[in-house]
Amino acid sequence: MSSKRILFIARSELISPVLSRLRDEGYELLMSESLDGALKIIRHKSPALVFSQVSRQAYRVQDLLDALDSEEQQRRIIVIAEQGTAQEAQQLLEAGAGDYWLAPLEWEKVKTILPGSAQKRCQTRINVSKPRGHYIIGSHPAMQKVLALARQVASSRASVFISGESGTGKEMFARFLHNNSPRCDGPFIAVNCAALPEHLLESELFGHEKGAFTGAISRKVGKFEMAHQGTILLDEISEMDPALQAKLLRVLQESEIDRVGGTDTVPVDVRVLATTNRNIEECARKGDFRQDLFYRLNVIPLRLPPLRERRDDILLLANHFIRDFSTQYGLPPMEPDQEAARWLWEYDWPGNVRELQNLMERAVLLAGSAGIIRTRHFLLEDEDLQNILEEPEKSSGEDVSGYFQPEVKSDGSFRDDDEIYPIYEMEKRMIIKSLKKTGGNRTQASDLLGISVRTLRNKLSEYKKQGLIIT
Repeated sequence: MSSKRILFIARSELISPVLSRLRDEGYELLMSESLDGALKIIRHKSPALVFSQVSRQAYRVQDLLDALDSEEQQRRIIVIAEQGTAQEAQQLLEAGAGDYWLAPLEWEKVKTILPGSAQKRCQTRINVSKPRGHYIIGSHPAMQKVLALARQVASSRASVFISGESGTGKEMFARFLHNNSPRCDGPFIAVNCAALPEHLLESELFGHEKGAFTGAISRKVGKFEMAHQGTILLDEISEMDPALQAKLLRVLQESEIDRVGGTDTVPVDVRVLATTNRNIEECARKGDFRQDLFYRLNVIPLRLPPLRERRDDILLLANHFIRDFSTQYGLPPMEPDQEAARWLWEYDWPGNVRELQNLMERAVLLAGSAGIIRTRHFLLEDEDLQNILEEPEKSSGEDVSGYFQPEVKSDGSFRDDDEIYPIYEMEKRMIIKSLKKTGGNRTQASDLLGISVRTLRNKLSEYKKQGLIIT
């Protein structure tokens, strides 16, 4: 691979802002108009980077990604979109593209990924981040606004205060900021400020010297030292004790820490991100959180909208989680039926994206190989669990040949369509007919009848007690 060759597959007006600067930097610029031409250049000249439009004439970047021999080749592809969408970005990044940018190209952005740049592995994706195998996905304007601000400030050293309800993805955004910053190769250290009492949290953050307190049998390096030249996330910082808040403020102002029981200060180079699920401005006004610390941390505020405020993203996220879990558990592709999709869209999601993710994992496991996710797979009621445990989606067949019904023909039809029958008799006839039509599959029969499998099972038990089944 040549570190001085760059291939472009794009209209000239999209890439012209950077061409002269690249030539001045000594890069060899290669151009292609077709898939075959691009593949020949990649395989024979091994450019370090490839900037490609999503499509042009008979060319599609998806075909290029599919045709490349290795993941390393795919990761060189930077996709340029004139009017990008969240769905398109997700699809191409999952296909292996190294990044997804909006046109036109800008020199300040391009130079950060050039070979030899300290930021070359730090990606600035339009709407998708992939820490720990998860994605930040959002096409709703509210989410796009937050993502745009996050992308804009990611490369800075500014402190960012991320607020939002539990489950909205605050830590995911923190990792997005770290992964898209010049510190992306450094450590990312997360500390839950609500999980430890004050004296333990101080030691956790700043470390301690041997003998500093009972049980301190050796020196301990704190999280701030561990995060040197990287990023530290102070999760749920609003739960931190006020006395410790004062010590934290000094660390932020002086860029140095004092270990508990120590006499020497230790310089640290750390970017600080903080999260809270409380109204931090109100906490500061009431005195529950130090105002000076709030102002020091709140250089860039990011408020994540709850899922109920961006309903357009619900099915997008649900289908993403379904695909992920289906692959993870070796199950065939599946999707929610119309009723399940409507329920997902109408539900208020008090647990936000985390609740949706957990619910989709449950639904995928319970749906199994059926291929269709139904509302009963969400386990909304005890009856749903009973139905799933006792009635698999695919039955070996209900033996209905033994039902004793002299008034019903062998095909399940009535002997006299004009005759009037009691309601309970009509009900029995319909149940038997539905079982015959579905080959004894209770789940399918209950769907035809518009009743639950549990109701159908209870009816059959009742008929058996009445002696209407020959055993």
